[in-house]
Amino acid sequence: MAREDRFPVWEAALLAAVAAVFAAALGGVYVSVPHSDYSFLKLPRNLQELQVLTNHLEGYTSDYTIQVLVGYCSVYIFMQTFMIPGTIFMSLLAGALFGQLGGLALVIFAATAGASSCYFLSKLVGKPLVFSLWPDKLLFFQKQVAKRRGKLLNYMLFLRVTPTLPNTFINFASPIVDVPYHIFFLATAIGLIPAAYVTVRAGIALSDLRSLNDLYDPKSIAVLFLIGLVSVTPTLLGKNETQGRAPADMAASTN
Repeated sequence: MAREDRFPVWEAALLAAVAAVFAAALGGVYVSVPHSDYSFLKLPRNLQELQVLTNHLEGYTSDYTIQVLVGYCSVYIFMQTFMIPGTIFMSLLAGALFGQLGGLALVIFAATAGASSCYFLSKLVGKPLVFSLWPDKLLFFQKQVAKRRGKLLNYMLFLRVTPTLPNTFINFASPIVDVPYHIFFLATAIGLIPAAYVTVRAGIALSDLRSLNDLYDPKSIAVLFLIGLVSVTPTLLGKNETQGRAPADMAASTN
């Protein structure tokens, strides 16, 4: 009982250490660029704030490309690690600053690295939090993973491509339900490409974007679900084959 009531010292120390690494990276970026008024540097919460941030960073991106890249990745990965909402604005920012190909590569790298960081952090200290925040979702996810263990990569790709479960939940819950990291990594790196492409492309024309609802029109959503259906088809076929073999095996055993 005393063990359950104790303050989680090492868990708190781990979280503080992870936060300190990101803070050190951002501090290094700050001291390596010229002193100026950086009041515009804040996490955007709407398109207007994102436009202001983009206008200020465009000049820095050409002169201090490495610093902007390090700062961008540090912020994005930090947000993914600690499940801070708003990464969609960071994806739009990547398109606005680095174009289609550069922005897409940057978002995929940062999103995959951040998801991986969240995965391993949850593996160490996240179990009580997952059970507390999402008990019903966790039970559903656990049953689906156990049912599709043989074709787990296809199922995880389906989850990444479609909005069936929130990405933050998938990142945090995957190690708890025993999704192997190599499956998690591949599904994340590949499965996030379609949505990242849509968002980065919208960021290139950021000034024309009036609402986040404009990102995913019915056509885009239909395409994402189609991709997700294609990715999960092998899982469904494998399940049907297994069910078809079972009666045959039982009949053979009785003869």
